[in-house]
Order: sequence, then C-alpha cells, then structure tokens
Amino acid sequence: MDIWTVSGILLITIYLLITEKISVDLTAIGIMVLLVISNILSPKEAIGGFANPAVVTVAALFVVSKGLMRTGGVEFLGRKIIKMARGNYKLALIIILFSVAFASAFINNTPVVILFIPVIMTMCCEFGLSPSKFLIPVSYTSILAGTCTLIGTSTNIIISDLSVSFGYQGLTMFELSILGVPLAITGIIFLYFAAPKVLPALANPICQLQDSAHRQYLAELKIPLGSTLVGRSPGEIFKEKYPSIIVLELINQSHIYRPDRVQLTISAEDILLVKGSLNDLVGILHNEGVELPSSEKGLTLGAQKDPPIVVELIISPHSSLRGQQLSRIDLARDPNVNIIAVKRSNLHMTERQIHDVRLQTGDILLIWCHESKLKAIRSGTEYIVIEDVYEELIHNRKAWWSIINFIGMITTATLGLADIMTCALTAAFLMIVTGCLQMRDAYRSLQGDVLLLIAGTIALGTAMQKTGASQLYAESFLSLFSSFSPTVVLGAIIFLTSFSTQLLSNNATAVLLLPIAISTAVGIGVDPKPFIVGICFGASACFATPMGYQTNLMVYGPGGYRFTDYMKLGIPLNAFVVVASTLLIPLIWPF
Repeated sequence: MDIWTVSGILLITIYLLITEKISVDLTAIGIMVLLVISNILSPKEAIGGFANPAVVTVAALFVVSKGLMRTGGVEFLGRKIIKMARGNYKLALIIILFSVAFASAFINNTPVVILFIPVIMTMCCEFGLSPSKFLIPVSYTSILAGTCTLIGTSTNIIISDLSVSFGYQGLTMFELSILGVPLAITGIIFLYFAAPKVLPALANPICQLQDSAHRQYLAELKIPLGSTLVGRSPGEIFKEKYPSIIVLELINQSHIYRPDRVQLTISAEDILLVKGSLNDLVGILHNEGVELPSSEKGLTLGAQKDPPIVVELIISPHSSLRGQQLSRIDLARDPNVNIIAVKRSNLHMTERQIHDVRLQTGDILLIWCHESKLKAIRSGTEYIVIEDVYEELIHNRKAWWSIINFIGMITTATLGLADIMTCALTAAFLMIVTGCLQMRDAYRSLQGDVLLLIAGTIALGTAMQKTGASQLYAESFLSLFSSFSPTVVLGAIIFLTSFSTQLLSNNATAVLLLPIAISTAVGIGVDPKPFIVGICFGASACFATPMGYQTNLMVYGPGGYRFTDYMKLGIPLNAFVVVASTLLIPLIWPF
C-alpha cells in the first residue's frame, strides 16, 4: 500500500513541477506534509533533508557567491573573460563553458557553477544579452565534465568504492576520460549552438543594478590636511581610478572656481563639488582620505553588530521639508546620519553649494547611517526610504579577500583536507567576518525556494527507498529486457539510471542501481565492468529536470526558468548521453 501511496505522491509532484500550478517551494513543502500524514515517513525523516549536507552546502555557497559579487571579485573575473573575448560574446561564452568544464573535471562542480553564475550575468549585461540563454548550459557543462575523471563527481567515487566492495576492480583517475571527454566536448558544442535558439530570452535583473547616467549624484568632498590630493589638479585627480567622477567646482573659502575654465591646484580645506556614481563616490570616501563637509567620521561597511547601510531618501509630496535648506533640516544636524550626496531628477540645481540646496518633492538624498537609525527614519513621513541602492554598492577594497577566500575553499576541498560542506561553511563565515559581506546580505542571498526544493526531493527519495518503490520500479523495468543482447540490456540500465537520477539524487541512484546492474550482468554471463561504467554515465545524465542535479537548481532562480525549460535541452542531451554510452562503452570496456 505504501508503494502505491508514494507512487501517487511522485506523480502529483511531477505534475506540479511541470505545470507550476503552485510555486516549487510550496510543492516541496507539500511533499513533506503528504509523506508525514500518510505515515510513510516520520516527521524527523521528512525534514531530514534540511540537515542534508547538500542543502547546507548550497546555502553556504549562496553566501560565498554573494560575497564575491558584493566585493567585485566576480566582476573582476568577468571583465578578464570579456577582455579575452575582445568584445565577441560568442567567444566569451566558449571561454566560460570550457573554463567551467576544465574546473568541473577536477573539483566539485557546485562551487564552480556558483562562481560562474554572476560572471555569466555580468557578461550578458555587457553585451545586452539574456542570461537565461546561458545559465542552463553552464550547469549542463559542469555535469558533463564531471564524468571525465574519478574525482569529477562524488558519484563516480561512490561507484568505484562499491565496485571494490562487490569484488570487482575500482575505477582509476582518468579511466572514464576515454569516453567522458568526447561526450563532454560534443555536448558543449551542442549547447553552444542550440541554447541561444531554444531557451527563453528573459530580462537580466543584474543590469538594472549597474551604474548609469541616471544614477549620478552631486556630492561635496572636503580635502583634509595631509591629503595626497593636495597640490594636484582637480580636473585630473579622479579620472583614472574613478572614471564616473566629474569635478564641477572647487570651493576655496568664499571663492568658487570651475576647473574646466581656471588652471589651479587643490589646497587643504578646499571643498570639491563633484558628480558621479554611487560606487565611485563611496570608493573615494574609503580610499582617498577625503571627508564629507558635514562629518569627519569615516564610512566603514563591515561586520559590525549594528552595521551601516547606504540608502536613498526621497522627499515625499507631503513632506514638511519642501522649500527648506538642506543644511537646516534635522537630518543634516543629526550626528548619526551622514549625507553623502543629493540628486534632482532632470533639473539643474541653481545653488552653488549643496548645503544651500532648497529641497523639492522628488529630491533624493544619498545617506549612510546605522540600521538602528534607519528604523527611526523609516517610521517618519518626511521621506520615502529606498534601500535598493545598497545593492549597487560594491566593496572593491575587499575584492582580494573574497577571491583568496574562494580559492582557499576550492583548494581545501580539492586536496581533501575537509569535505565540501565544511569548506563552504568556513568560506561563508570568513566572507562575513572579513567584512566582504554583511549579515543582512548573507540572509538575503539564501534562495529559500531552491533550498526547500532540495529538502523536499530528498524526503521523496527517502520515502521511495524506504517503501521499496525504487527497487520495484527498477526490477520491473529490467525484466522487460531479460531476453535481449547484452548491449540492449546495458542501454536499458543506462536509461533507467538516467531516468531515476532526474528524481533521486545521483548518489542515491548509484547506490540503488549498481547492485542490480552487477547482478544483471552476472545473470546474463558477461563482465560487469561495462555495466559499472554505464551507471557512472547514466547517473550523471541528469539534464531534464531542475532537481536532477543541484547545479540545475542553482541556475533556476537567477535564470528565471520554468520547469519545462530544462526539458528543451535536457531531453536531447539525455538521449545523446544514453545512446552514445550504450554504443561506445562495449567498444572501450568489452563484455
């Protein structure tokens, strides 16, 4: 009876995931609820997926990825790739796909995909393309490359160890490369040509976060005594490091000069009226030893108990501040608030200094303050608080910390000094304590729908194994091919493995089907080695569903995909791997 119940839940799950009648995270919760109320799993077993290393690892890697994005580490890598491509997005895509393939052949492909998701999105923003056309290929490429070596995926290691336990020879490091490399290269070529035509063209959410002409602010910067900027030309000081910054005026005591009209140099206590982007303004405050005229406190964005945040305040239509001078409002005199810049949409400010600006409806104040202070500002009615601007802020000075942190995580996991979950958690922790990321960013980086879907499908896989449903499905399927040639039987096993891994995890599929494959080979009187290798390739042929592999789930949200998008490329790719493996494995590993 339990087998029929699990089968019904499985069919309902597949239907809901394909049609998306309800969201995938709600579907995942429904799976766990149904398994508990039907008494197939205990409550502890049903939520066991949340303690699964895969869920914890993916969550930690979301944080690591956010840290790389927040510090500009990923942007740096993306710029290098774009530069190598010399403006050709097709060449850039080829470089990315083969970079992903090479890395995934030797290390866990999860952090590789996590790293390249924002690289792809940056590249697509650069060339005006849709990342939804390229993120699935990145995931699929990492999966294909994982079959090229023994350590490319944990599934290969498990299969090799199980083979030894059954009395057969294990797999060597590059034994699978003979078939894996040609399959991976062919698959990448297919993805390169087919993905842009088949996958949807959806909007890139990252592009709206890029600095542009409409995100320019007016700010005043005070030059303190001992500044390295003293004695330099105001028109040249920021051009190289901060290209968006334009020095409009230099204010020396009561005199105002235009650098484009008068040749002069900067003196201590001068005030520069500048216009520029958020990141360049904050970068100058961090790195160039300048001050805000109204504040002598430095801007430090790090891992504090009450962390600072940069936000925009829009003067509301009903604000009592309209018509008042900026220097006279309570906010300007508040020691816990620092006004960085002012912006007025489509209008020129006639005032010569920012503190003389008379506020109007729609004026935007760019400020930084601590989160505790922001709560008080938000509770008032004078301003409309816009926190989205904080997402634009890049902590460039921490870029090397984030890159070293990520490389350390990869190296430690590759050398086997610790498992990938421990490495990912450590890297996430270091991203926060080194100031690459604030806790608010870490929480926001967690994609709850992806984590819930992983936990829900783990619960379903546990139920299928516990009730014997998986075993029954496998044995019933293989009984249909008992009278056929070894090649046909091998093809049936590879197909069954590939089909099962769309629903179960790769490792669970391998553990379940390897004993069946070996006993089938022995039963028809042939060498089990081709069947063992077939399980390796079949378990990694998991392209047709987002839950087939965790990297598929990772690109689900950033790409804005639907369940059916995976089938468009996944089914042909699955068919290719299954057919090619069936035909070529007996030639390389004879029966």
